Amino acid sequence: MKKISCLPINLAVVTGLISLVGLTACTGNTPQPPSQTNVAQTSTPAKETAPATKPTPTEIAQAPLKEVTIAFATRRDTKDLQNKVDQVTAILSKEVGMPVKGITADETASVEALKANRANVAFLSGRASLKAEQLSGAKMYLAEVRADYSGGKTYNSVFVVPEDSPLKTLADPTQTLEQLRGKRMAFTSRSSGSGFIFPVSELVGLKFVDGPDRLEQFFSKVTYGDGYSSALQALLRGQADVAVVSEYALLPPWITAEEGKKLRVLHSVPNVPAHGIVIDDSVPADLREKLIKAFLKLNEPENKALFLSLYNSTELVKVDHEQHLATMRTAIQRAGLKP
Repeated sequence: MKKISCLPINLAVVTGLISLVGLTACTGNTPQPPSQTNVAQTSTPAKETAPATKPTPTEIAQAPLKEVTIAFATRRDTKDLQNKVDQVTAILSKEVGMPVKGITADETASVEALKANRANVAFLSGRASLKAEQLSGAKMYLAEVRADYSGGKTYNSVFVVPEDSPLKTLADPTQTLEQLRGKRMAFTSRSSGSGFIFPVSELVGLKFVDGPDRLEQFFSKVTYGDGYSSALQALLRGQADVAVVSEYALLPPWITAEEGKKLRVLHSVPNVPAHGIVIDDSVPADLREKLIKAFLKLNEPENKALFLSLYNSTELVKVDHEQHLATMRTAIQRAGLKP
């Protein structure tokens, strides 16, 4: 009888011990994976401790930024970029009241830098901005205005043909583009907004193709360049009947003025969003506003020459991220692509 009477007591003790062990395990006595907060407190986290996902703004706010890093896009029409970047960041540092460092990188590397917290701000195209939003929560707050953008902060994607081509611009876009059936097409590249995404979206919208992988059903041959110049050179050399590029690519430095006279625009697709300045969501709101005001200082007369030499931009204007990039988002979806 004693053994039976003691059984509940022993079970109670064992149950209590199990509960205590479980509680201890939940409160940190077992090894834990590195926290996102700790990673966010270092400017360049070690690969072996990098979090699987980007830290949230709340976590990053626990370690105030002591320096702002801006990724400046490398573009063919910009010379001596790093020197100009250093001059621009000097102006921004003074206005923001904290060190601002500039790095140069292509758009893919710039988006990755935002994702990994190696950059806080970046100059990006519309498509890259949507990718940055997807991966890091970044948004575009300023867009560039250029004299060679027909829409100011938007520009045209253009179907270009040789000056002596029998293809004609007709009253109806469907009739104009119907002439391209069976022709040889040169796209800028599969990543280009104006040189691929917008023209493919136009062709899908007009029911000529079903998507980006069905282009050969409409064209007799499809080629992809490594930029505007290569697509236009294919046209100039007689290797293609039509090419698609940005409207400003018909000017130097993409082609010479003499080569430009040998080409003409057959059809335009408007409202490609201008490139702009994207700020990561980890940047506190007050610092973000300081950065925006500092960038707008580049519009002032004493800084205009420097800013123009950077990206051929005449002005920066404030934009709403969703509104400015709405046409790019629609074109990507209609073309059956991803950011």
